Amino acid sequence: MNNENKLVPKFRFKEFEGNGEWEEKALGEVFISFSGGTPSTTQKIYYGGNIPFIRSAEINKTSTELFLTELGLKNSSAKMVSKGDLLVALYGANSGDVAISKIDGAINQAILCLKSEFSNTFIYHFLSGKKDWIVSKYIQGGQGNLSGEIVKSISVLFPTTQEQQKIAACLSSLDEVIAGESQKLELLKEHKKGLLQNLFPQDGETVPKLRFPEFKDNGEWELMQISNILNAESSNLALNKLELKQSGYAVYGADSIVGYIENFQHKEPYISIVKDGSGVGRLNLCDGETSTLGTLSSLKSKDEKKYKVVWAYYLLNTIDFSSYVKGSGIPHIYFSDYKSENIGVPKTEEQQKIASCLSSLDDLIAAQSQKIETLKLHKKGLLQGLFPPVKEVSNG
Repeated sequence: MNNENKLVPKFRFKEFEGNGEWEEKALGEVFISFSGGTPSTTQKIYYGGNIPFIRSAEINKTSTELFLTELGLKNSSAKMVSKGDLLVALYGANSGDVAISKIDGAINQAILCLKSEFSNTFIYHFLSGKKDWIVSKYIQGGQGNLSGEIVKSISVLFPTTQEQQKIAACLSSLDEVIAGESQKLELLKEHKKGLLQNLFPQDGETVPKLRFPEFKDNGEWELMQISNILNAESSNLALNKLELKQSGYAVYGADSIVGYIENFQHKEPYISIVKDGSGVGRLNLCDGETSTLGTLSSLKSKDEKKYKVVWAYYLLNTIDFSSYVKGSGIPHIYFSDYKSENIGVPKTEEQQKIASCLSSLDDLIAAQSQKIETLKLHKKGLLQGLFPPVKEVSNG
């Protein structure tokens, strides 16, 4: 049967296939809703109590930055919500975000609380799955805000309670898997952070805290300046003047590959560092037979047999380049600014071992990140398939 234009989802659990169309209701018909307010910030006695004050960026958190006193709550429009209530961010960078409150607390005017007898989890998944549609329709170009009236006008299609529960359980289980995999990713990143701190000497030291057994008797690392092991090269490639293609030799920008051209600047792998503009000081390890935009400097080993470029990349990640950034308008950092930075350099074999260890860990981090993205895409597909198309209900 063709389900187009019918109030049924594309995907349906077998036990509900014969249940017919879903019932259409506006959120305002189903939910009691309210927003809060902010106590006067000039009244210190309103703050510092034990009531969590939830702001729009905190709707999905278990703690808040600010706390209200009972007096602050009483003398303002701030309103209490309970753990399990549905919260929608109306204003700010996270407009359209939705969460099930993890705490009891007070909300400000930038949050809409929704309460009903229906499954909050079901509606949470519905609204989170439709966020892009909501934002594109009501906050076009990142301008403007949502309002309680807009949210209440959104039409939701409700199946039976049993089907709601089945959909909510399916998507919540997937959320738990994503959260678990995200936690693994954070642990890998923390492990890498610890290795970077311990596999390289700290300030004022000449040996690292952590050393592979075969190098424990190798003595101190040799103190050198960055310019002793690396050269810097500039590029004149401008993004707006390039005729980028879908294939060929990659061109690196600040974050990643921006496209492909018919030739390349660099034959061997190298380190790129953003030298001006957004992301100044950001480091990337780049493949050989590639090019870089003019906003990057390319750092190459003076002698790859002595100074491994991959090792040097991880070494540079232990340096705080922010102290070298200059410029009140467009920030910039040049090789001449940091080339005299003193660094410890071990023998080539130890460099190679450190580089291999950290590269392997980066491969694990990249694979874990890809796994999470795949799960998120799977969830996105389920959200699109388990709910019928959305529309707004006219108030007129």
